[in-house]
Amino acid sequence: MKEIFELERFLMNDLPYKFLAEVVVRSTIMFVILLTALRVTGKRGVRQLSVFETVIIIALGSAAGDPMFYEDVGVIPALVVFTTIILLYRFVTWLTGKSVWFEKLIEGKTVCLINEGRFSISAFKKETLAQDEFFSELRVKSISHLGQVCSAYLEPSGEVSVFFYPDNEVKYGLPLLPDLYNAKSKKIFKDGFHACAFCGNVEKLTVGAAVCPVCEREEWVFAIKTSRLS
Repeated sequence: MKEIFELERFLMNDLPYKFLAEVVVRSTIMFVILLTALRVTGKRGVRQLSVFETVIIIALGSAAGDPMFYEDVGVIPALVVFTTIILLYRFVTWLTGKSVWFEKLIEGKTVCLINEGRFSISAFKKETLAQDEFFSELRVKSISHLGQVCSAYLEPSGEVSVFFYPDNEVKYGLPLLPDLYNAKSKKIFKDGFHACAFCGNVEKLTVGAAVCPVCEREEWVFAIKTSRLS
């Protein structure tokens, strides 16, 4: 009867210690193959990778990992896997350059998230980007409220591209700073410009309650009109 915890099995899984030398050789070979494959596929950074390219990287990593330490997985079959993946990558890249429809299918398309200082609600709902995550993306770009933003786009790579109003054209907008945004309320306590907490639409409101004419929500935040810090 085997023990519940066997140190030898835990450490080496009944493999001879001389197999460690083979692991070193296998790892070195797969490391060189992986570097070569990545060099062939291009030099783009992680944030620039499309969904398709991310899948390619994961597939290459899986193909490289198993032969490094599984004795029943040969290096040559892994090399065939690498070659197949790279050829498929090259073929799909060529096809995306030939067909606009196929390019949109594989790479995705650019989506407008902010238009003239407020959210494009229909587009934003289709994306998996959470509001807090999106606010964080904008704050990193030194944006304190939506009135500073003429338009913003979610690129196929996942990057957010932002175009700003000149300082003299900045509008009242929805605050993105947590302490200001979290003060949202269904009741208007002070006359002035308020932004809908959901869509960013700005209205000049008086004390009381109000419904957003754009999204029909009832929560408002006192709008601000500060210039963007460079």
